[in-house]
Amino acid sequence: MADGSEKNAVVSNRKVIFKDYVFGFPKESDMVVTVDKNLKLKVASDSKDILVKNLYLSCDPYMRLLMTKRSSEIFGPYTPGTVSYKFSLCSFILF
Repeated sequence: MADGSEKNAVVSNRKVIFKDYVFGFPKESDMVVTVDKNLKLKVASDSKDILVKNLYLSCDPYMRLLMTKRSSEIFGPYTPGTVSYKFSLCSFILF
């Protein structure tokens, strides 16, 4: 919430990570889910960053183009083993 009530909360964070570049339709076996535990919700007081809670992740056909090594899109392909970027619906926690 934007009122700061979650300021000192400790949470866990789930991440879906691609093991490698995807060939054909993505399958569950192409991904691994990891959990980071005991993350403190904190933003430095001198920072212009904001902290948000992801509610929904947008998964669309454009993402499929970024799952291959040959992607020539502006953003380039996803890097296997790292967190993927995309648009999502969030709620503000701290700002």
